[in-house]
Amino acid sequence: MSTPGAGVRRVRVRHFEADSEVRKRDVVAVEEPLEIRLEHGPTPARETVALAVTMRTPGHDFELAAGFLKGEGILARRDDLLDITYCLGEEKLEQEYNVVSVRLAPGVSFDPGRLERNFYTTSSCGVCGKATLEAVEVRGCAPLPMREGALDEAVVRGLPAALREEQKLFERTGGIHAAGLFTPAGELAVLREDVGRHNAVDKALGVAFLEPARFRPDPFPGDAVLCVSGRASFEIVQKALASGVATVVAVGAPSSLAVELAARFEMTLVGFARADGFNVYTGIARIRGGAGG
Repeated sequence: MSTPGAGVRRVRVRHFEADSEVRKRDVVAVEEPLEIRLEHGPTPARETVALAVTMRTPGHDFELAAGFLKGEGILARRDDLLDITYCLGEEKLEQEYNVVSVRLAPGVSFDPGRLERNFYTTSSCGVCGKATLEAVEVRGCAPLPMREGALDEAVVRGLPAALREEQKLFERTGGIHAAGLFTPAGELAVLREDVGRHNAVDKALGVAFLEPARFRPDPFPGDAVLCVSGRASFEIVQKALASGVATVVAVGAPSSLAVELAARFEMTLVGFARADGFNVYTGIARIRGGAGG
């Protein structure tokens, strides 16, 4: 069991270099399971279901849960959510910091079967790409508004360095992902880190869902930019789409399905972002300095 915010742990290592061996302490990122439970239905006959388990770095768990549920189409607006709490243990005396309970507002519908049919797992799961894209459309996602020239290419080139500068856990451990939401001017609104790249995205988008006033005057979703420290997978682009974020910038490469999804919903997808350049895979019109921008 972890307490909130326990993101690192000290371990003993034996370091080898040339002909020498040194015993010392090192710092590693914590990885522990988080179970997300959902309470729904009319009062007093409310039901609780165990919705998902994810391996995450403890800390910002409520944001992770909110971002995950927003991305899965369960939460549409802030009023859909009553509260998020840690569950009480069996003795009802202490919090279970690896179990989060999310209470939906009365009247918010929830179909467990629909969620099971629309879950997207790892890239090795063998799910048909065409069926997966259609599932996103069925859930009500529509192409995002295209505001040409909303983002200067110089801002795009500066995002990876701005993200890296604020990666405090990565600085200590060297083994953690980051996701940041930036304004069109390149100002960092929020950054979250996690051993899971998808969890980092959920945490960042969860802040925007839970604290919308923090993102006014209206850089979110609007022309906000999601920047991730690794590659851009289908899941990451899908989460941005569900939150209305039209631009995703990745330090690494995008997957083929991520490109297809971004193109279908008129998003801007950037990969291999560096200070000296980047690749634009879809939606170049949003970038000033690009053809058509």
